[in-house]
Amino acid sequence: MLRDTIKTETVTAMKAGDKPRVAALRLISAKVKDRDIEQRGKAEVADDDAMVIDVLQKMAKQRRESITMYEDGGRTELAEQEKTELAVIEEFMPQQMGEADTKAAIESIKSELGADSMKDMGRVMGELKKRYATQLDMGRASGWVKESLS
Repeated sequence: MLRDTIKTETVTAMKAGDKPRVAALRLISAKVKDRDIEQRGKAEVADDDAMVIDVLQKMAKQRRESITMYEDGGRTELAEQEKTELAVIEEFMPQQMGEADTKAAIESIKSELGADSMKDMGRVMGELKKRYATQLDMGRASGWVKESLS
C-alpha cells in the first residue's frame, strides 16, 4: 500500500537526518489524514491507493502553481523549497501518461461513445477520469478533449 510506503520512507528519512524530505513526507501524511477525516461517515469508501494518489496529484498541482508564482515574483528560495517538495511527492505518484498516449485514449473513448461535438465533452471527460484518473493530469487532458471535439 502506498500509505505504508510513505510511512516507511518517513522513518528512513528521519534516520538519515534528511530534514527537507521528512518535512515533505509529513505534509503528505497530513494531507492523507485530512482526506481520511473528510471520508468518515461516507458510505462509499474509495480504494485507498487511489485516494492517496488523488491527494498526491492535488499536492503536485499546488506545488507547480506555487513554483510559477514564486519564480514570477522573484522568490527563488521559496520556489526551490516547493521544487524539493514536488520531487518527493512525484516519487509516490504512478507514471503519468504522455501526450501521445493520452490523445490515443481520448480518441478511443470518443469512438466508443460516438462523441463528435462539444456537447459530448462531459461524457468523454467522465469516462477518461473513470479509466485513467491516476495516470492523467485531467487539466491538460481537458484541453486535448476540447481540441479533439471542436
